Amino acid sequence: MSAEHPRYILKVTCPDALGIVAEVAGYLSGGGYFIDESSHFGDPATGRFFMRTVFTPTKAAFSRSDFAAGFGGIAEKFGMDWQVHDTQVLPRVLIMVSRADHCLNDLLYRYRTGALRMAVPAVVSNHMDLAGLAEWHKIPFFHIPVAKDDKLRAEARLLEIIDDTKADLIVLARYMQILSDELCTRLAGRAINIHHSFLPSFKGARPYHQAHERGVKLIGATAHYVTPELDEGPIIEQTVERVDHTKSPEGLTAIGRDAEAITLARAVAYHLDHRVFLNGERTVVFR
Repeated sequence: MSAEHPRYILKVTCPDALGIVAEVAGYLSGGGYFIDESSHFGDPATGRFFMRTVFTPTKAAFSRSDFAAGFGGIAEKFGMDWQVHDTQVLPRVLIMVSRADHCLNDLLYRYRTGALRMAVPAVVSNHMDLAGLAEWHKIPFFHIPVAKDDKLRAEARLLEIIDDTKADLIVLARYMQILSDELCTRLAGRAINIHHSFLPSFKGARPYHQAHERGVKLIGATAHYVTPELDEGPIIEQTVERVDHTKSPEGLTAIGRDAEAITLARAVAYHLDHRVFLNGERTVVFR
């Protein structure tokens, strides 16, 4: 089909069973929907089935109500959780950051050049250091100081901004504050964090200096969904780089920054393109 035609993405999750792919494909083709791309996976460990299908209407303008009326019988038969996403609608992504700018700078570059198809309604930070970077990209910047005895007020303000900007996704691009369990639960499945991949080793400050002292040979980064369990949410993407004894702590840090930036960008891209499915404490990612 021509790229000029509007395309839609159908996401399906349900108990695994015989005939799901055939029924979904049959409904789409019978309804005049051209299937551009389709991926599916049945997990024998969890008994869950996951399917992502990109389709293009060939007859008339797409009607969500008509599609739901026709697809509802199949969804009920297989116990499906499902959504249809319009690829022409840009997801709204709120970015949170502290002082390190490498992940924010990379995301905003990809946003500005169209490599990441998203709208960025706001950048939120607990410091003022990166206000200029957001301003250069003509993105509203919100400063929310976070004091140890006043975190609830800060999170309440953050929630106001999330609601006001109608953010679909929240990206913690090296935001160095721990979110409360309540906030993590509220943002379940729509907040992504990035950190180095040494965890649970080398916690706290100067992780790359700690790694250098131990003579590590692999460093990298992990992007995952935010959960109340600190840095243990379902993993979306990871990057690994091999290093050796010649690398100084500063050299390891530079490699780590690059790994963090590319890993976060990939994870955000997968989420925006509706390629990520939650599967218990893991994810299914159709790359």
